[in-house]
Amino acid sequence: MWRGDFETGDRSQYSRAQMVNANRLQVVTSPVAEGKYALKATVHQGDDPINASGNRNELVYISNEPVGSEYYYRWKVMFANDFPSVDTWQLFTQWHHDGCCGSPPVEFYVRGEQILLSLPGTSEIPWRTKLTRGVWHEFILRAKWSSDPKVGFVELWHNQEKVLPKRAAMTMYKGQRNYLKLGLYRSDTVKPVGVVYHDGFIQATALSDVLEQKPDPVPPPVDAGTPDAGSPVDAGSPVDAGSPRTRVRPWIRTPWTRGKVPRSHSPRRTRGRRRRTRARAPGRTCLRPAASPRMTTPPRRRGAAAPVVQRRRSRCWG
Repeated sequence: MWRGDFETGDRSQYSRAQMVNANRLQVVTSPVAEGKYALKATVHQGDDPINASGNRNELVYISNEPVGSEYYYRWKVMFANDFPSVDTWQLFTQWHHDGCCGSPPVEFYVRGEQILLSLPGTSEIPWRTKLTRGVWHEFILRAKWSSDPKVGFVELWHNQEKVLPKRAAMTMYKGQRNYLKLGLYRSDTVKPVGVVYHDGFIQATALSDVLEQKPDPVPPPVDAGTPDAGSPVDAGSPVDAGSPRTRVRPWIRTPWTRGKVPRSHSPRRTRGRRRRTRARAPGRTCLRPAASPRMTTPPRRRGAAAPVVQRRRSRCWG
């Protein structure tokens, strides 16, 4: 397999260049059909780098296909929007013979508003199509090289569509070999500037080798569906906690009270000392107990019974 797709960023894939100036065969980054680079071929009237008929700027690849060999060739071409429309020949790709003079045995060219494939050895134009400017044209040529029209043949695809079934043809001149030329070669009568772009040239022995390899499509993501949360879990009826309980305050005994009083009413939780006085009846004499200091009780654990304190009574007589 050989590639002349300019992905080296220069013209080094080719054997030599026939050009009057380096700006006539430029490797450019835009426009391109594939990859990063393409060739821009420009011809002005009077461009004649090899002192021959017509005007040209072309690249040459000495492929020297042997007699009886068979190859597939794929390349892409775009004609500038202002490409001249003239009723004369303007070659953009040719397989030229290594002898002197005459038309090549296989050539692609533009005439007027048509693109044509010509086989001068048998004076045939087996295929033609309308010239469309500003778009890339893809060509795939299958050729068996032979000077015997019963052995040699051509087959052509244009824009991935087979447009010429296998056709017997004289594809070489007897005793000569072919080599590739591409760029722009035209009649010296054409005055307007002509610009043609070339890209992606491949030569191989199998069709699969020259077909453009497209990346495999990315499979769509698998739809896992909406997550099934299942049936809602029945939490059951709410548990009836019953009526709120009334807080039961612990009862305590104190020396100053009869019976039980709530702890919150305990003298221990009030400031000062509570004294209980008893009304004295007339004519009675009472001995009141001495004032006792404020009682303090050691702390006790929760749930323990409160200590029982004996109350001191007053003594009366009379």
